Formats: sequence, C-alpha cells, structure tokens
Amino acid sequence: MAEHNQLGAKGEETATEFLTANGHTILARNYKHGKCEIDIISSDDNFTVFTEVKTRSTDYFGYPEEAVDRKKRKKIRRAAEEYMFENNLDTNIRFDIVSITNINGKLKVYHIKDAFFNEMEDANDL
Repeated sequence: MAEHNQLGAKGEETATEFLTANGHTILARNYKHGKCEIDIISSDDNFTVFTEVKTRSTDYFGYPEEAVDRKKRKKIRRAAEEYMFENNLDTNIRFDIVSITNINGKLKVYHIKDAFFNEMEDANDL
C-alpha cells in the first residue's frame, strides 16, 4: 500500500475511534455511491452524520479540511441522499469533517460539525 494510502487508512481509523469516543454510533464506513465515497456514516443523537476524513502529514500546503472543495461536498451530499433512500431513513442529517494532521508521528484531530452548513449555492447544483 502506498504511503499516502496508509496515512489515509490510519486517519480514518483514528477518526472512527474519535467519533465513537464522543458518542457516535458507526453505521457504515467507506460507503460508495457512483464515484463518491463517504468515509464514515454515524448516528449522533437524532442526526445521521456523514463525515469526510482528511489526513495530512503536514499543514504546509494548508489545512486538511480545505481539500473538501465545492465539487467534493456536492458528491458527498448526493451519496448521502442515496444512503438515506436505500436505508429508508427519515432523520436529521449533518455533514462533518474530521481533519487530522500527523506531524512527526503526533496526531492532531479537529472535528468540524456542520461543515457544509448554509451552502445554498451548492444545494442549487443538486
């Protein structure tokens, strides 16, 4: 496995442990719909939470969460809609990002709740 893939897998595992420790129940990991993958789907209180995990070995080129651009958010929302339909769910939904930096072996986890909040211009593209 390529080094960046190993870092990504470690990041997803770390994010899963973090979310679980903070009260989330994991419903699915690496859910695929078309060309989009949602890293983690969980429940938190009365929300179904769709979480994108971004892991970097440095923040030199910016923070990991900055890589979740408009196009990626749009794909995630479409996949989330399909997941809700496939599983006949009628709950509140939320889109989170777990941003992880692994600098010199030290992991820093940053959880951004409602990361896609109030993006009407993106919603119009659905």
